[in-house]
Amino acid sequence: MEIIKIIPVVFYKETPGKEPVKEWLWELDKEDRKAIGEDIRTVQIDWPVGKPLVSPFGHGLWEIRSSLENRIARIFFMFNDGKIVLLHGFIKKTQKTPPDELKLALKRAKNFK
Repeated sequence: MEIIKIIPVVFYKETPGKEPVKEWLWELDKEDRKAIGEDIRTVQIDWPVGKPLVSPFGHGLWEIRSSLENRIARIFFMFNDGKIVLLHGFIKKTQKTPPDELKLALKRAKNFK
């Protein structure tokens, strides 16, 4: 019998009660939330996961790459204390990741530590 190890997921908190990724997810429609949730769950259960779902981004950051109906979502995350920490989520509108999105994720990663 194979034991499945599920990596816990936590949301980055800016201040008590303020969780930017969770708030961003709730702004999306139900189908988009479901697709992104399934991708996060895959990472939790099947880690290590490679492309096309997960890509390393350097500086200890990784990104979950979710394909939605007519757009692409990204969630930056890091590992801390055996947990996946969801740092920043956004809808990708250009081929390259906008520098401001990466900068925000790096800032949150630094603040988390």
